[in-house]
Amino acid sequence: MKTTKKKVAFHTLGCKLNFAETSTISRSFPDDQFEKVNPGSPADIYIINTCSVTDTADRKCRQAIKKFVNQSPDAVIAVVGCYSQLNPEEVSSIPGVDLVLGTNEKFNVSEYLKNRDKRNAPDVHASDHEITERFFPSWSAETERALF
Repeated sequence: MKTTKKKVAFHTLGCKLNFAETSTISRSFPDDQFEKVNPGSPADIYIINTCSVTDTADRKCRQAIKKFVNQSPDAVIAVVGCYSQLNPEEVSSIPGVDLVLGTNEKFNVSEYLKNRDKRNAPDVHASDHEITERFFPSWSAETERALF
């Protein structure tokens, strides 16, 4: 018996790192179970990888959620990333949101969504913030060679 693949769309807000992470997240969805579609297309699942650098970034996330809910009212909406980490309660209160994952949990979104359907109340998974006590600068090997 052939099973129908769920259509999943990915929408990224923010920096280049978020785009790279969305690419990694999309690869966690098995091709035999999911069909990746453009976010402008109807889908069963929308994954929104968020930024929260400015109020504008948060607003763009809310606009994307509203757009996807209007586009596919029965779709599962998962909001992941910085906005979800910093304001999980705010994100979960947005009508249409089904799953909220913070920065540590976002790479497991495919596991959280297995056999997941639209529900009345969203699931929220965001780790507590940890206090950074030490700062370690990072640089490339090329930079290091130039310095020494």
